[in-house]
Amino acid sequence: MSELYVSNHPLVVHKLSILRKQETGPKKFRELIREIAILLACEATRDLETLEEIVETPLGNADGQLLKEKIGLVPVLRAGLGMVEGIWELMPGAEVWHIGLKRDERTLEPVTYYANKPVEPCVSVCLILDPMLATGGTAVATCDLLKEWGVKRIKYIGLLGAPEGVKRLQDAHPDVSIYLGALDRELNEHGYIVPGLGDAGDRQFGTA
Repeated sequence: MSELYVSNHPLVVHKLSILRKQETGPKKFRELIREIAILLACEATRDLETLEEIVETPLGNADGQLLKEKIGLVPVLRAGLGMVEGIWELMPGAEVWHIGLKRDERTLEPVTYYANKPVEPCVSVCLILDPMLATGGTAVATCDLLKEWGVKRIKYIGLLGAPEGVKRLQDAHPDVSIYLGALDRELNEHGYIVPGLGDAGDRQFGTA
């Protein structure tokens, strides 16, 4: 069974509360997604390997460590786009692979419409970026695709999750660690997280 990390960081809890509010407009919504994504990425990358290196400072030498592993950021279109920029600033050397999946509103199953496969995947770990882990179908399909491309190590970062989606992802990919800002109560009959925050894509891009 994969590990599930639900953040209890005061900044994450605070920013998620504002993000959920119905009156939060698209501009503020995008800013909050970016900020929360940065905080969650810090938690998700705590175990990345580093290399020791002597660093020359203005006053002498210091024992330093530099990141050893190459990272791939995988935003799931379109809602995952808002999570990329902030994390990319933390890791400017990361590759970004876009995967487009939409949910069939009748079956609630994912349909792939775009997949930007790298010529030769050479990253050590991929971070899937998708705000909502609802039914889990999109997350499972993304993991399936990445593994087909040869990715060995995958982590999922989302703002909110439902127990049903977490279980489906854990059952299908027990090696994928899950990092969430919050774990909500349940899914409704339409497959939306309750209490949730509505449609993360629509609220980011003002298309609600």
